[in-house]
Amino acid sequence: MLAYGIAADATDEYIKIGESTTIQSLKKFCRAVVEVFAEQYLRSPNANDVARLLHIGKRRGFPGMLGSLDCMHWKWKNCPTAWAGQYAGRSGSPTIILEAVADYDLWIWHAYFGLPGIAPPAHYVIQGKEYNMGYYLADGIYPKWSTLVQSIHDPHGPKKKIICNETRRM
Repeated sequence: MLAYGIAADATDEYIKIGESTTIQSLKKFCRAVVEVFAEQYLRSPNANDVARLLHIGKRRGFPGMLGSLDCMHWKWKNCPTAWAGQYAGRSGSPTIILEAVADYDLWIWHAYFGLPGIAPPAHYVIQGKEYNMGYYLADGIYPKWSTLVQSIHDPHGPKKKIICNETRRM
């Protein structure tokens, strides 16, 4: 069900177990994953993690950057008719958006269905000005919020070209 996105009752033909057994097994599997991996991987970044992320961002030329933000649109074919309008994406059909934040080594710090989240507190200095909130590198589809810094799509001049090349490598 997780790998192919199929319904629980579709598994009975292939693995010869009923719908209720499939759902029960999936729930047990998900609980086991959370129990085993929650402490290390299924958590928000702590102060040490934020400091490490800020250090790496600064070393790569992006002081204050916590990671890269991106999203994925999934078509929601079984969306209730009453909700279809509020979930309509650019394609006109209902979609669900998965937002994810990853750092340079692809550690996923944040995954969320819905509106963009809030950056954790971070302290750094750029050109003598102090900042107390980190930011995420994002592409041009996101709103102009203080926690989202957008890359340069059409760089003019040597300085902007260097910045653009650095952001693309991330």
